Amino acid sequence: MNGYNPKEIEQRWQKRWIEEKTYKAEEKSSKEKYYQLETFPYPSAAGLHVGHPKGYIAEDIHARFMRMKGKEVLYTMGWDAFGLPTENYAIKIGKSPKEVAEENIKNFKRQVQMFGLSYDWDREINSSSPEYYKWTQWLFIQLFKKGLAYRKKANVNWCPSCKTVLANEQVVDGACERCKTIVEQKEMEQWFLKITDYAERLINDLNSPVGELDWPEPTIKRQLDWIGKSVGVSITFPLASIPGQDDGKHSVEIFTTRPDTLFGATFIVISPELAEKWINVGWQAPEEVRNYIKESLKGTERERLENADDKTGVDTGIKAVNPGTKEKIPVWVADYVLGSYGTGAIMAVPAHDDRDLQFAKKFKLPIKKVIEPETPQTVARNAEDIAMEVGSEIKVVSECYGGEGTLVNSGDFNGKTSESARKLITDKVDGKEKTQYKLRDWSVSRQRYWGTPVPVIHCEKCALQDPSGQGIVPVPEDQLPVLLPELEDYRPKGVPPLASSEEFINIPCPKCGGQARRDPETLDTFVDSSWYFLRYTDPHNEEQPFEKLKVNHWMPVDLYVIGAEHTVLHLLYARFITKFLHDEGYLNTIEPFLKLRHVGLIQGSDGQKMSKSRGNVVNPDEVVGEFGVDAFRLYEMFMGPFEHGQPWDPQGILGTERFLKKIWTYVEIWKKNYEADGGKGYDEQNTNGEIEKLLNKTIKKVEEDIKSFSFNTAISALMIFTNKIREELSTGFKKNTPLTILQLEKFIKILHPFAPHITQELWEQLGNDTTLTFEPWSQYDEKLLKEETITIAIQINGKTRDTVHVQRGSSKEDVEKVVLENTIVQKWIKDSEIEKFIFVPDRLVNICLKE
Repeated sequence: MNGYNPKEIEQRWQKRWIEEKTYKAEEKSSKEKYYQLETFPYPSAAGLHVGHPKGYIAEDIHARFMRMKGKEVLYTMGWDAFGLPTENYAIKIGKSPKEVAEENIKNFKRQVQMFGLSYDWDREINSSSPEYYKWTQWLFIQLFKKGLAYRKKANVNWCPSCKTVLANEQVVDGACERCKTIVEQKEMEQWFLKITDYAERLINDLNSPVGELDWPEPTIKRQLDWIGKSVGVSITFPLASIPGQDDGKHSVEIFTTRPDTLFGATFIVISPELAEKWINVGWQAPEEVRNYIKESLKGTERERLENADDKTGVDTGIKAVNPGTKEKIPVWVADYVLGSYGTGAIMAVPAHDDRDLQFAKKFKLPIKKVIEPETPQTVARNAEDIAMEVGSEIKVVSECYGGEGTLVNSGDFNGKTSESARKLITDKVDGKEKTQYKLRDWSVSRQRYWGTPVPVIHCEKCALQDPSGQGIVPVPEDQLPVLLPELEDYRPKGVPPLASSEEFINIPCPKCGGQARRDPETLDTFVDSSWYFLRYTDPHNEEQPFEKLKVNHWMPVDLYVIGAEHTVLHLLYARFITKFLHDEGYLNTIEPFLKLRHVGLIQGSDGQKMSKSRGNVVNPDEVVGEFGVDAFRLYEMFMGPFEHGQPWDPQGILGTERFLKKIWTYVEIWKKNYEADGGKGYDEQNTNGEIEKLLNKTIKKVEEDIKSFSFNTAISALMIFTNKIREELSTGFKKNTPLTILQLEKFIKILHPFAPHITQELWEQLGNDTTLTFEPWSQYDEKLLKEETITIAIQINGKTRDTVHVQRGSSKEDVEKVVLENTIVQKWIKDSEIEKFIFVPDRLVNICLKE
């Protein structure tokens, strides 16, 4: 063996694995399938920094482990190449987005392959290739045919600089994530996907019939919160006073889940969106109100929710009538109420809703308690009780009680329970039972060039025959893909760039033959990523998006590792599309991902998110070039818990580099001695019992930790074992019983998923010609995991005085004999009489002496 040269070893094995297609997944394998997935990356021009590979390395460790456990693993890679970042960068440097995407993918692929990841590269996909987006267009057409893809006017986030609609997650602090321009709210006709039709199933299937989903609890909660199901009633509040428009014919409808608190509603709050609609139909709003509405609508709904603690609002001057009390109450506009949720208006009950209480306190609005808790913590009166002339019999749990109880200050309903009063009050005020969701239909239109063309045609002649008057005709499936044309000028213009291409736009209608126009918009890239995991199962199929036998063989995905930023929208969209394709008979599964794990971000050494602007980006090419891939892989996994973020420590990788060198040196000396001795003394008859026990513990620990994604503690166990066997070198190798050949091979196997290159090299150096990834995982002996000798505590009158070593499982009689012979025990007992000898097996004894 020569000295450890990671660069030479790693490049040689990577080249061989790729050329021999070592990790090709086979549908016809007799092994049980295992499909694991990671979010296919957007290949940016900047390439990877050291934070990006963390999830890839973790998945590769798991994939190699699952192969060693006898599974046929589908594990591959692709590129989410369409979208704004590529297009904006192409504009900046004066190249075509296609050229930029190809260059970026080439660089990303080089870097990804550098990490020795065990992908099946034959299944590689690219969302910007016609071979892929043909089927994205096919998917859109299937949704259109079922009425789940439609056009309507809606308020959207509009970036005046990028000149396109932005998704909510692309807006940060009211500005475009890419160009930092303040985003405007703009009403536009848009394409939507009707995800709301699946709202109930998206909730219920989180307890999937496929099997209980192994997802982090916070992820399930975020999904439920985003869908936001509420069961309640709608109640109409007449508007009694509208300045300049007081005709008694107007009203506002609110939605509430707590009609039992109606008598405590002391004001109404409407959303800026609803207020704007009132203005558009004739309300002469004061200038102060108009200005507030304008400013509020600059922020996205997401930002308004995040900033809801800082309450802002303005009095409209309008009065509404509480249908329960018949009292006139003020109507306010506030940005914490969203136009897209419910009716865009709420009844504010500050005594029983924290959000309303904050608002009422800030603007000095009335607070009226109408629910008395059944199990109060205190009977003290507070300032609000006194101000509202509430009697001292009112029991107060807190300043704002949000639970149920008995009604007070509610007229004929006093004394009723919340449960019984809900229906009685609803009937009294002619309320209507209603279920609603926060979830909105998915806006998928983009007014940019670099994306999947929307595969429909607009025909004025067909519109005359269309009850909707739209005249939208889907492109015939045998004419897909609708190719994205190459444009000399693809820069955003406020209208879709494709509209400028007469050759692309003008086309005969496939339905009536008349003159028609293609849709000039492109699809949101979330549509591309909503089904990519299905294409991996059959990536070269030219006749259909995937063959049913293949997709149903591999699906559902057994393990999906994604960033926490994808746990709402991408995850929700992928679930929606999976359910739709299941309904259409293409898939057997109703949930795409059985197990989810989230990767924590690696930050810069300054503790901040890595970015060029902060100057804290670390290039993995440089780190790998200096220390090698295996040292890099080990360090990224050893930094801390996988799901937590950690700052990059430039010195940290030195430890994993030393660890690998120790292993190399040990095997080098071991092999030299083995060959010099002709293998004598290296068989199982010469096993070191202490080392064998530690090895078995290490195997068990590493296996359990890989399963639970506790990679840092698995590596720690590997290091402990390595340090133990290295003691042989410091004390003279032949003075100790060395590892047997079987022990050494077992250790190399469990290290392999973490450091595949050095272990494969050592495996070959030991005379093996097989691929480690397909070797059986090392087994451990449960019997050896139990210590033969244990330590138990000796207590005298409850105080520990000494310890004693005994055989595990020793009887009370045997332990008592050993304990009473102990010199320290004899000293403490002296002439005292033992009243009781308490024995807890394998743990302790307590000798109770008579006083």
